[in-house]
Amino acid sequence: MNLTPPARKKARIEIIPLIDIIFFLLATFIMVSLSMTKNEGITVALPGASSGEKMDEKDKALTLSVNEKGDVFYNKEKVTLAQLPFKLQSYKSSTKDPRVVINGEGAAAYKHVAAVIDEVKKIGITKIALATKAK
Repeated sequence: MNLTPPARKKARIEIIPLIDIIFFLLATFIMVSLSMTKNEGITVALPGASSGEKMDEKDKALTLSVNEKGDVFYNKEKVTLAQLPFKLQSYKSSTKDPRVVINGEGAAAYKHVAAVIDEVKKIGITKIALATKAK
């Protein structure tokens, strides 16, 4: 009869499943953070400028986009120049510090961008920025 106690097995931590979980969590956080990126307005080919400054993310601004054809977009909604003053007036009345960013496509005719700036100024919004990409 053997009276010696059985040998204790050492506990092992399986690391492969933990690595899989860590990679899954990392991928999830990356996807969530990418979906949180705010993209107001439509995608246009912005002209380049070396003197541009970055806007803070906390600065809430209305985005007006002008594409190559001269179409105007209020955030992502297509509007006409006749509808624009009404939209801008409602934005100005609902916002304490109204700011407008104009995304003018590089190939857009200057007269279309100037018409949008004119409409914004007629409403009384003085904080206007032109979006550019870094050179």
